[in-house]
Amino acid sequence: MTTLPQTTDKKLGLVIDLDTCVGCHACVISCKGWNTENYGAPLSDQDPYGADPSGTFLNRVHSYEVQPEQGAAQLIHFPKSCLHCEDAPCVTVCPTGASYKRVEDGIVLVNESDCIGCGLCAWACPYGAREMDQEEKVMKKCTLCVDRIYNENLPEVDREPTCVRTCPAGARHFGDLGDPDSAVSQLVAERGGVDLMPEQGTKPVNKYLPPRPKDTLPSSGPEFDVLAPFLEPVVAEPKGFLGWLDKALEKI
Repeated sequence: MTTLPQTTDKKLGLVIDLDTCVGCHACVISCKGWNTENYGAPLSDQDPYGADPSGTFLNRVHSYEVQPEQGAAQLIHFPKSCLHCEDAPCVTVCPTGASYKRVEDGIVLVNESDCIGCGLCAWACPYGAREMDQEEKVMKKCTLCVDRIYNENLPEVDREPTCVRTCPAGARHFGDLGDPDSAVSQLVAERGGVDLMPEQGTKPVNKYLPPRPKDTLPSSGPEFDVLAPFLEPVVAEPKGFLGWLDKALEKI
């Protein structure tokens, strides 16, 4: 079995804004493309254009309709990938040591040459963040694009996970969550970022920013429409030809 480091020098991870994510799946496509062509074994697909397609993805987006206690129902787009937990059960259950957590940055990776495809790590992960590649017979998971973030051949602006670089809505943020002064840590503090399923005790590094209430105030107050200022007529009373026509029609 693999042991976890007692501490890590950094806690690199993602902060995902559920208020901003529009569910466009750009992060899913860019992740699939980058990780098929670069780090580790390609992410295979089976019968992609047939009646029963399947494939390996490291990042997926699920959509849910949520009814808050107050206000209108909301459609929440929920991206999900490995959360690079501090107390990662997928690491400690691995019988070959293929799954491990790096001391230098806290990233959880799989050494595919040592993976025997037993699937124990997938069973241990409470988030369903690991997938067995049906062709390679090895376990695949988010690597935080470790081959990008340290690649000095790339422009500095590109040295971040491809899902973050691609997101058109700016809903994904990357940084050191072990540094309280980092931009991601400050964002979590300001917006009340939360852990996913904290009751599992895995201490996920990745955080989620909760969605804000939409368009309505509590039932005791009046309804608030964010579009109302843009829907008001520009001129309260028509003038010119339209004013004359309006008065003429009133006399008919």
